Amino acid sequence: MSRPTGRVLALLELLQSGGTRTVAELADRLGVDGRTVRRYVDHLVDIDVPVESVRGRYGGYRLAPGYRMPPLMLTDDEALAVLLGLAAGRRAGLTTAGTASETAAAKIRRALPARLAHRLDTVLESLAFTDRPGEPAAPDTDVLLALADAVRHRRPLTIRYTDREGRRGNRTLHAYGIVTHAGRWYVTGADPELEEDRTFRLDRIAEARPLPGSFEAPEGLDPAERVITGFATAAYRHHVILRVHGTVEQIRTRLPAGVATIEETAPEADLAAERWLRVELRVERLDWLPPVLASLDRPFTVERPDELRDLVAALADRLASYARRT
Repeated sequence: MSRPTGRVLALLELLQSGGTRTVAELADRLGVDGRTVRRYVDHLVDIDVPVESVRGRYGGYRLAPGYRMPPLMLTDDEALAVLLGLAAGRRAGLTTAGTASETAAAKIRRALPARLAHRLDTVLESLAFTDRPGEPAAPDTDVLLALADAVRHRRPLTIRYTDREGRRGNRTLHAYGIVTHAGRWYVTGADPELEEDRTFRLDRIAEARPLPGSFEAPEGLDPAERVITGFATAAYRHHVILRVHGTVEQIRTRLPAGVATIEETAPEADLAAERWLRVELRVERLDWLPPVLASLDRPFTVERPDELRDLVAALADRLASYARRT
């Protein structure tokens, strides 16, 4: 590659990184004078690369907004960052429905020089995850974009939703925010017809259409906290009430906010002190709770249900019998 051609491609890479670049900055990065920078820009324009000239004190050159650049020019670090992000996103469930992440990774892989592609393949093939992939629950791209637009502009929506019992229906939603948790996407907001807060899984939304009008979101809104709290108070089969002696921090090590609610009635100055705290859970099954309470290693009592007391006592008997073995 001739030296001027290499500098023209270097100019293209600088502009592709975004923003407006001044002539002085470009000249310094390319090791040429301002007149030569302008000549290189003319070369790009001649091959239909839409470089815009920005006038004024802080003017210079930039690429036209929305231009899709062929070929894609990435440094080694940038290429690795993109491919690792795609791999981690697929593993965590942070992808949209279909094969968009796989096809994007394949396109980037094909566009890379053979040397770099081989090195990145080596990294991806040697990469291991400590957790198992969860159930795929990717949202539809059109649904995700419609919800995001409604959140940003505070526009009401109508959604077509299938609940966990398989019932389908249309709901009106004032969407406050989109949250990802444990490999799934959720939207939290208010149902104006029922006048109550709701959280919906995006992969169960078949269609989302904007409605006329607008709405106001509550002050100090934290969508992620709403979703996590909703998990702990959902209408599951068992309503568990415990009294645990310890600090909030100690209890949260085994019973996080998405699992249990803790009644904090002490003054703020005493929050770090050990005391009896009321802990509530709503769960579908009870069999996992006794080992969790044992690992908590704090004094506790079970207020309800009686079935949990029996399960805790049975676990205690088993552990005692194991300890007596020689």
